[in-house]
Amino acid sequence: MRTRMQGLHLFKKSLLVSTLSLSVMQVNAAGFQLNSQSATGLGRAFAGDAVIADNASVMGRNAAAMALFDKTALSLGVNFLKTDISISDGVYTGPTAPSGANSNYDDAGGVSVSPNIHVIFPINDKFAIGANLYSNFGTRTDFDNSFTGSEFGGLTDVKSLNLGLAASYRINQQWSVGAGIDIIYGVGELKRTLDIGVAEITALDADVDGFAVGFNLGAVFELNKNNRFGLSYHYSPELEVEGDVTRNNVTTEDDSLYLGLPDMAEFSGYHRIKDTKYAVHYSVQWIGWSSFDTLESDATGTVSTYKWKDTMHFSLGGTYYLNETWTLRTGYMYDMSAQDEVTSISVPDSDRQWFSGGFTYHFSESSNVDFGATYLLGKNVSVSESTALSSITGTTHADALLIAVQYSHEF
Repeated sequence: MRTRMQGLHLFKKSLLVSTLSLSVMQVNAAGFQLNSQSATGLGRAFAGDAVIADNASVMGRNAAAMALFDKTALSLGVNFLKTDISISDGVYTGPTAPSGANSNYDDAGGVSVSPNIHVIFPINDKFAIGANLYSNFGTRTDFDNSFTGSEFGGLTDVKSLNLGLAASYRINQQWSVGAGIDIIYGVGELKRTLDIGVAEITALDADVDGFAVGFNLGAVFELNKNNRFGLSYHYSPELEVEGDVTRNNVTTEDDSLYLGLPDMAEFSGYHRIKDTKYAVHYSVQWIGWSSFDTLESDATGTVSTYKWKDTMHFSLGGTYYLNETWTLRTGYMYDMSAQDEVTSISVPDSDRQWFSGGFTYHFSESSNVDFGATYLLGKNVSVSESTALSSITGTTHADALLIAVQYSHEF
Protein backbone atom coordinates (compact mmCIF):
# COMPACT_ATOMS: atom_id res chain seq x y z
CA MET A 1 0.00 0.00 0.00
CA ARG A 2 2.86 2.38 0.88
CA THR A 3 4.47 1.74 -2.52
CA ARG A 4 1.17 2.46 -4.25
CA MET A 5 0.68 5.69 -2.29
CA GLN A 6 4.22 6.79 -3.13
CA GLY A 7 3.48 6.09 -6.78
CA LEU A 8 0.31 8.17 -6.63
CA HIS A 9 2.23 11.01 -4.94
CA LEU A 10 4.89 10.90 -7.66
CA PHE A 11 2.23 10.79 -10.37
CA LYS A 12 0.51 13.86 -8.88
CA LYS A 13 3.74 15.86 -9.04
CA SER A 14 4.61 14.59 -12.51
CA LEU A 15 1.14 15.51 -13.76
CA LEU A 16 1.52 19.06 -12.46
CA VAL A 17 4.90 19.54 -14.08
CA SER A 18 3.90 18.02 -17.43
CA THR A 19 0.66 20.01 -17.48
CA LEU A 20 2.22 23.35 -16.63
CA SER A 21 5.86 22.93 -17.70
CA LEU A 22 6.41 25.57 -15.05
CA SER A 23 10.19 25.83 -14.83
CA VAL A 24 9.29 29.48 -14.55
CA MET A 25 11.99 32.04 -13.82
CA GLN A 26 11.24 34.77 -11.32
CA VAL A 27 12.31 37.51 -13.70
CA ASN A 28 8.81 37.43 -15.21
CA ALA A 29 7.83 39.96 -12.53
CA ALA A 30 9.12 41.32 -9.24
CA GLY A 31 9.45 38.73 -6.49
CA PHE A 32 8.19 35.51 -8.02
CA GLN A 33 4.81 36.75 -9.22
CA LEU A 34 3.94 35.62 -12.73
CA ASN A 35 2.04 37.58 -15.36
CA SER A 36 1.21 34.72 -17.70
CA GLN A 37 -2.58 34.74 -17.88
CA SER A 38 -2.81 35.82 -21.53
CA ALA A 39 -0.95 36.70 -24.71
CA THR A 40 -3.25 39.70 -25.12
CA GLY A 41 -2.18 41.13 -21.78
CA LEU A 42 1.49 40.44 -22.45
CA GLY A 43 1.31 42.49 -25.68
CA ARG A 44 0.20 45.60 -23.75
CA ALA A 45 2.32 45.04 -20.58
CA PHE A 46 -0.97 44.12 -18.86
CA ALA A 47 -2.12 47.74 -18.99
CA GLY A 48 -5.88 47.84 -18.43
CA ASP A 49 -6.01 44.08 -18.11
CA ALA A 50 -8.54 44.03 -15.25
CA VAL A 51 -11.23 45.66 -17.41
CA ILE A 52 -10.56 45.50 -21.17
CA ALA A 53 -12.23 42.09 -21.50
CA ASP A 54 -11.28 41.34 -25.10
CA ASN A 55 -11.30 37.59 -24.33
CA ALA A 56 -12.02 35.14 -21.50
CA SER A 57 -8.56 35.54 -19.91
CA VAL A 58 -9.79 38.72 -18.18
CA MET A 59 -11.37 36.56 -15.46
CA GLY A 60 -7.85 35.81 -14.19
CA ARG A 61 -7.49 39.51 -13.31
CA ASN A 62 -11.06 40.53 -12.44
CA ALA A 63 -14.03 38.18 -12.02
CA ALA A 64 -16.50 41.09 -12.38
CA ALA A 65 -15.43 41.58 -16.02
CA MET A 66 -17.18 38.31 -16.92
CA ALA A 67 -20.40 40.38 -16.88
CA LEU A 68 -19.19 42.07 -20.09
CA PHE A 69 -19.71 38.83 -22.07
CA ASP A 70 -23.03 37.79 -23.62
CA LYS A 71 -21.70 34.58 -25.22
CA THR A 72 -19.72 31.60 -23.95
CA ALA A 73 -16.04 32.51 -24.33
CA LEU A 74 -12.97 30.27 -24.36
CA SER A 75 -9.27 31.21 -24.40
CA LEU A 76 -6.33 28.82 -24.67
CA GLY A 77 -2.79 30.15 -24.47
CA VAL A 78 0.84 29.37 -23.86
CA ASN A 79 3.73 31.60 -22.71
CA PHE A 80 7.37 31.01 -23.59
CA LEU A 81 10.06 32.56 -21.37
CA LYS A 82 13.80 32.93 -22.05
CA THR A 83 15.64 34.27 -19.04
CA ASP A 84 19.19 35.51 -18.60
CA ILE A 85 20.40 35.55 -14.97
CA SER A 86 24.05 36.27 -14.20
CA ILE A 87 26.42 37.10 -11.35
CA SER A 88 29.44 39.36 -11.84
CA ASP A 89 32.15 40.54 -9.42
CA GLY A 90 31.36 37.47 -7.33
CA VAL A 91 33.69 36.67 -4.44
CA TYR A 92 33.18 33.61 -2.22
CA THR A 93 34.91 33.08 1.13
CA GLY A 94 34.53 29.76 2.91
CA PRO A 95 36.16 26.50 4.05
CA THR A 96 37.62 25.80 0.60
CA ALA A 97 38.50 29.44 -0.15
CA PRO A 98 39.64 31.20 3.05
CA SER A 99 41.29 34.00 1.02
CA GLY A 100 38.36 34.40 -1.37
CA ALA A 101 37.57 32.83 -4.75
CA ASN A 102 35.90 33.93 -7.99
CA SER A 103 32.16 33.23 -7.86
CA ASN A 104 30.89 34.62 -11.17
CA TYR A 105 28.18 32.78 -13.07
CA ASP A 106 26.97 33.40 -16.62
CA ASP A 107 23.54 31.82 -16.88
CA ALA A 108 21.32 30.59 -14.06
CA GLY A 109 18.28 31.09 -16.31
CA GLY A 110 16.90 29.10 -19.23
CA VAL A 111 13.76 28.46 -21.29
CA SER A 112 10.36 27.58 -19.85
CA VAL A 113 6.75 27.17 -20.96
CA SER A 114 3.52 28.12 -19.12
CA PRO A 115 0.06 27.31 -20.56
CA ASN A 116 -3.31 28.67 -19.45
CA ILE A 117 -7.02 28.13 -20.10
CA HIS A 118 -10.06 30.31 -19.30
CA VAL A 119 -13.77 29.79 -20.02
CA ILE A 120 -16.77 32.03 -19.25
CA PHE A 121 -20.44 30.91 -19.33
CA PRO A 122 -23.09 33.67 -19.29
CA ILE A 123 -26.21 32.29 -17.56
CA ASN A 124 -28.50 35.20 -18.44
CA ASP A 125 -28.21 38.98 -18.72
CA LYS A 126 -27.37 39.21 -15.00
CA PHE A 127 -25.22 36.20 -14.05
CA ALA A 128 -22.09 34.58 -15.50
CA ILE A 129 -19.81 31.85 -14.19
CA GLY A 130 -16.30 30.88 -15.22
CA ALA A 131 -13.36 28.58 -14.60
CA ASN A 132 -9.67 28.84 -15.39
CA LEU A 133 -6.33 27.14 -14.86
CA TYR A 134 -3.08 29.09 -14.81
CA SER A 135 -0.24 30.09 -12.48
CA ASN A 136 0.25 33.23 -10.37
CA PHE A 137 3.58 32.31 -8.79
CA GLY A 138 6.78 30.55 -9.79
CA THR A 139 10.55 30.88 -9.60
CA ARG A 140 13.53 28.86 -10.76
CA THR A 141 17.27 29.44 -10.64
CA ASP A 142 19.76 26.66 -11.25
CA PHE A 143 23.49 26.93 -10.48
CA ASP A 144 25.45 23.85 -11.52
CA ASN A 145 28.56 22.36 -9.88
CA SER A 146 30.84 24.94 -11.54
CA PHE A 147 29.43 27.66 -9.27
CA THR A 148 31.60 28.44 -6.28
CA GLY A 149 29.39 28.85 -3.25
CA SER A 150 26.63 26.31 -3.82
CA GLU A 151 25.25 26.81 -0.30
CA PHE A 152 24.01 30.17 -1.67
CA GLY A 153 23.03 29.01 -5.17
CA GLY A 154 22.16 25.44 -6.08
CA LEU A 155 18.61 24.76 -7.27
CA THR A 156 15.56 26.85 -6.36
CA ASP A 157 12.37 25.67 -8.08
CA VAL A 158 8.95 26.82 -6.82
CA LYS A 159 5.84 26.28 -8.95
CA SER A 160 2.13 26.86 -8.48
CA LEU A 161 -1.05 25.80 -10.22
CA ASN A 162 -4.17 27.95 -9.73
CA LEU A 163 -7.63 26.49 -10.37
CA GLY A 164 -10.13 29.35 -10.32
CA LEU A 165 -13.93 29.17 -10.05
CA ALA A 166 -15.78 32.50 -10.24
CA ALA A 167 -19.16 34.19 -10.74
CA SER A 168 -20.24 37.70 -11.73
CA TYR A 169 -23.44 39.70 -11.29
CA ARG A 170 -24.53 42.75 -13.31
CA ILE A 171 -26.24 45.18 -10.92
CA ASN A 172 -27.23 47.67 -13.62
CA GLN A 173 -25.91 49.20 -16.85
CA GLN A 174 -22.95 50.76 -15.01
CA TRP A 175 -21.99 48.41 -12.19
CA SER A 176 -20.97 44.75 -12.12
CA VAL A 177 -19.38 42.73 -9.32
CA GLY A 178 -17.67 39.35 -9.16
CA ALA A 179 -16.01 36.89 -6.80
CA GLY A 180 -14.23 33.58 -6.95
CA ILE A 181 -12.17 31.00 -5.13
CA ASP A 182 -8.61 30.00 -6.00
CA ILE A 183 -7.46 26.46 -5.29
CA ILE A 184 -3.66 26.64 -5.28
CA TYR A 185 -1.38 23.64 -5.61
CA GLY A 186 2.28 24.41 -4.94
CA VAL A 187 5.38 22.28 -5.34
CA GLY A 188 8.94 23.24 -4.41
CA GLU A 189 12.42 21.83 -4.71
CA LEU A 190 15.41 23.41 -2.95
CA LYS A 191 18.97 22.05 -3.05
CA ARG A 192 22.06 23.51 -1.36
CA THR A 193 25.45 21.90 -0.63
CA LEU A 194 28.43 23.08 1.42
CA ASP A 195 31.94 21.96 0.48
CA ILE A 196 34.13 21.85 3.61
CA GLY A 197 37.12 20.42 1.75
CA VAL A 198 37.22 16.90 3.18
CA ALA A 199 33.52 16.30 2.53
CA GLU A 200 30.40 17.83 1.03
CA ILE A 201 27.50 18.55 3.37
CA THR A 202 23.87 18.67 2.25
CA ALA A 203 23.00 22.09 3.60
CA LEU A 204 19.43 21.84 2.30
CA ASP A 205 17.47 19.35 0.21
CA ALA A 206 13.70 19.79 0.18
CA ASP A 207 11.09 18.25 -2.09
CA VAL A 208 7.64 19.40 -0.94
CA ASP A 209 4.11 20.07 -2.14
CA GLY A 210 0.71 21.14 -0.78
CA PHE A 211 -2.66 22.85 -1.30
CA ALA A 212 -4.18 26.13 -0.12
CA VAL A 213 -7.37 28.07 -0.85
CA GLY A 214 -7.64 31.79 -1.58
CA PHE A 215 -10.31 34.07 -2.98
CA ASN A 216 -10.78 37.10 -5.21
CA LEU A 217 -13.23 40.01 -5.45
CA GLY A 218 -13.84 42.50 -8.26
CA ALA A 219 -15.94 45.34 -9.57
CA VAL A 220 -16.42 47.05 -12.96
CA PHE A 221 -17.85 50.51 -13.58
CA GLU A 222 -18.90 51.34 -17.16
CA LEU A 223 -19.17 55.07 -17.72
CA ASN A 224 -20.26 54.34 -21.31
CA LYS A 225 -19.32 51.90 -24.07
CA ASN A 226 -15.94 53.59 -24.59
CA ASN A 227 -14.89 54.20 -20.97
CA ARG A 228 -14.78 51.77 -18.07
CA PHE A 229 -12.84 51.06 -14.89
CA GLY A 230 -12.03 47.88 -13.01
CA LEU A 231 -10.92 47.12 -9.46
CA SER A 232 -9.91 43.70 -8.16
CA TYR A 233 -8.43 42.09 -5.05
CA HIS A 234 -6.83 38.65 -4.75
CA TYR A 235 -6.28 37.11 -1.33
CA SER A 236 -3.39 34.63 -1.33
CA PRO A 237 -3.07 32.27 1.66
CA GLU A 238 0.05 31.06 3.37
CA LEU A 239 0.99 27.90 1.50
CA GLU A 240 1.84 24.90 3.67
CA VAL A 241 3.83 22.29 1.78
CA GLU A 242 4.96 18.93 3.11
CA GLY A 243 7.67 16.45 2.20
CA ASP A 244 11.12 15.17 3.12
CA VAL A 245 13.55 17.92 4.13
CA THR A 246 17.30 17.49 4.75
CA ARG A 247 19.25 20.19 6.58
CA ASN A 248 22.94 19.79 7.41
CA ASN A 249 22.83 16.07 6.55
CA VAL A 250 19.87 15.43 8.89
CA THR A 251 16.66 14.28 7.14
CA THR A 252 13.15 14.86 8.49
CA GLU A 253 10.40 12.88 6.77
CA ASP A 254 7.06 14.61 6.22
CA ASP A 255 8.32 18.00 7.40
CA SER A 256 6.21 21.10 6.70
CA LEU A 257 7.42 24.36 5.13
CA TYR A 258 5.41 27.59 5.14
CA LEU A 259 5.53 29.99 2.20
CA GLY A 260 3.82 33.37 2.51
CA LEU A 261 2.17 34.34 -0.77
CA PRO A 262 1.19 37.98 -1.39
CA ASP A 263 -2.26 39.51 -1.67
CA MET A 264 -2.77 41.63 -4.81
CA ALA A 265 -4.97 44.62 -5.63
CA GLU A 266 -5.33 46.19 -9.09
CA PHE A 267 -7.03 49.24 -10.57
CA SER A 268 -7.43 49.47 -14.35
CA GLY A 269 -8.94 51.87 -16.83
CA TYR A 270 -9.83 51.64 -20.52
CA HIS A 271 -10.74 54.59 -22.79
CA ARG A 272 -11.48 54.35 -26.49
CA ILE A 273 -11.18 57.75 -28.12
CA LYS A 274 -14.56 58.64 -29.63
CA ASP A 275 -14.92 58.23 -33.41
CA THR A 276 -11.32 56.94 -33.76
CA LYS A 277 -9.54 53.60 -33.95
CA TYR A 278 -7.43 54.32 -30.87
CA ALA A 279 -7.73 53.37 -27.21
CA VAL A 280 -5.54 54.01 -24.16
CA HIS A 281 -5.48 51.90 -21.02
CA TYR A 282 -3.56 51.65 -17.77
CA SER A 283 -3.16 49.65 -14.56
CA VAL A 284 -1.77 50.15 -11.08
CA GLN A 285 -1.15 47.00 -9.06
CA TRP A 286 -0.18 46.57 -5.40
CA ILE A 287 1.49 43.32 -4.34
CA GLY A 288 1.77 42.50 -0.61
CA TRP A 289 5.20 40.92 -0.66
CA SER A 290 5.80 41.74 3.02
CA SER A 291 4.05 38.42 3.70
CA PHE A 292 7.17 36.71 2.33
CA ASP A 293 9.27 37.32 5.43
CA THR A 294 10.83 33.94 6.14
CA LEU A 295 10.68 30.34 4.97
CA GLU A 296 9.85 28.29 8.06
CA SER A 297 10.12 24.58 8.81
CA ASP A 298 8.23 22.71 11.52
CA ALA A 299 11.26 20.56 12.30
CA THR A 300 14.15 23.04 12.12
CA GLY A 301 12.71 26.55 12.32
CA THR A 302 13.78 29.30 9.93
CA VAL A 303 15.19 27.93 6.67
CA SER A 304 15.73 31.31 4.96
CA THR A 305 15.09 34.96 5.81
CA TYR A 306 13.85 37.26 3.04
CA LYS A 307 12.12 40.31 4.63
CA TRP A 308 10.56 41.44 1.37
CA LYS A 309 8.53 44.64 1.12
CA ASP A 310 5.16 45.48 -0.41
CA THR A 311 5.57 46.75 -3.95
CA MET A 312 3.76 48.30 -6.94
CA HIS A 313 3.76 48.14 -10.69
CA PHE A 314 2.50 50.76 -13.12
CA SER A 315 1.62 50.09 -16.74
CA LEU A 316 0.40 52.18 -19.66
CA GLY A 317 -0.70 50.87 -23.06
CA GLY A 318 -2.37 51.69 -26.34
CA THR A 319 -4.53 49.76 -28.82
CA TYR A 320 -5.06 50.51 -32.50
CA TYR A 321 -8.10 48.84 -34.11
CA LEU A 322 -6.66 48.80 -37.62
CA ASN A 323 -9.59 47.05 -39.32
CA GLU A 324 -11.94 44.10 -38.81
CA THR A 325 -9.04 41.67 -39.23
CA TRP A 326 -6.14 43.25 -37.31
CA THR A 327 -5.82 44.81 -33.85
CA LEU A 328 -2.42 46.17 -32.77
CA ARG A 329 -1.29 46.92 -29.21
CA THR A 330 1.72 48.08 -27.22
CA GLY A 331 2.56 48.82 -23.59
CA TYR A 332 5.13 49.75 -20.97
CA MET A 333 5.38 48.68 -17.32
CA TYR A 334 7.59 49.80 -14.46
CA ASP A 335 7.79 46.93 -11.98
CA MET A 336 9.28 47.64 -8.55
CA SER A 337 11.52 45.17 -6.72
CA ALA A 338 10.18 43.27 -3.72
CA GLN A 339 13.59 42.97 -2.07
CA ASP A 340 14.72 45.54 0.46
CA GLU A 341 17.75 45.34 2.77
CA VAL A 342 18.04 41.55 2.28
CA THR A 343 19.13 40.48 -1.21
CA SER A 344 19.65 37.01 -2.61
CA ILE A 345 21.83 35.06 -5.02
CA SER A 346 19.27 32.26 -5.40
CA VAL A 347 16.25 34.56 -5.97
CA PRO A 348 17.67 37.71 -7.61
CA ASP A 349 15.31 40.67 -7.89
CA SER A 350 15.38 44.30 -9.06
CA ASP A 351 13.21 47.09 -10.42
CA ARG A 352 12.29 46.15 -14.00
CA GLN A 353 11.01 47.76 -17.16
CA TRP A 354 8.66 46.00 -19.58
CA PHE A 355 8.64 46.91 -23.28
CA SER A 356 5.71 45.13 -24.93
CA GLY A 357 3.95 44.73 -28.26
CA GLY A 358 1.38 42.43 -29.82
CA PHE A 359 -1.52 41.92 -32.20
CA THR A 360 -4.78 40.05 -32.72
CA TYR A 361 -5.70 38.40 -36.01
CA HIS A 362 -9.46 37.87 -36.33
CA PHE A 363 -10.47 34.81 -38.34
CA SER A 364 -14.09 35.86 -37.88
CA GLU A 365 -16.25 37.83 -35.43
CA SER A 366 -16.13 34.91 -33.02
CA SER A 367 -12.62 33.50 -33.49
CA ASN A 368 -9.13 35.02 -33.24
CA VAL A 369 -5.51 34.39 -32.39
CA ASP A 370 -3.33 36.68 -30.27
CA PHE A 371 0.43 37.18 -30.19
CA GLY A 372 2.31 39.11 -27.52
CA ALA A 373 5.98 39.74 -26.75
CA THR A 374 7.85 41.57 -24.00
CA TYR A 375 11.48 42.39 -23.40
CA LEU A 376 12.01 42.70 -19.67
CA LEU A 377 15.03 44.75 -18.61
CA GLY A 378 16.38 44.41 -15.06
CA LYS A 379 19.01 46.32 -13.11
CA ASN A 380 22.30 45.44 -11.46
CA VAL A 381 21.86 44.67 -7.76
CA SER A 382 24.64 44.30 -5.18
CA VAL A 383 24.24 41.14 -3.11
CA SER A 384 25.88 40.09 0.15
CA GLU A 385 25.01 36.86 1.99
CA SER A 386 26.66 34.90 4.77
CA THR A 387 26.38 31.78 6.91
CA ALA A 388 28.31 30.73 10.02
CA LEU A 389 31.06 29.26 7.80
CA SER A 390 31.02 31.26 4.56
CA SER A 391 30.03 34.43 2.75
CA ILE A 392 29.49 35.68 -0.79
CA THR A 393 29.28 39.08 -2.47
CA GLY A 394 28.51 39.96 -6.07
CA THR A 395 26.25 41.74 -8.51
CA THR A 396 23.17 40.03 -9.93
CA HIS A 397 21.41 40.95 -13.17
CA ALA A 398 18.28 39.43 -14.70
CA ASP A 399 16.68 40.11 -18.11
CA ALA A 400 14.03 38.13 -19.99
CA LEU A 401 12.25 37.70 -23.30
CA LEU A 402 8.60 36.63 -23.07
CA ILE A 403 6.53 35.45 -26.06
CA ALA A 404 2.93 34.22 -25.93
CA VAL A 405 0.26 32.96 -28.32
CA GLN A 406 -3.42 32.45 -27.59
CA TYR A 407 -6.56 31.25 -29.35
CA SER A 408 -9.96 32.64 -28.36
CA HIS A 409 -13.46 31.70 -29.48
CA GLU A 410 -17.00 32.76 -28.63
CA PHE A 411 -19.86 30.29 -29.01
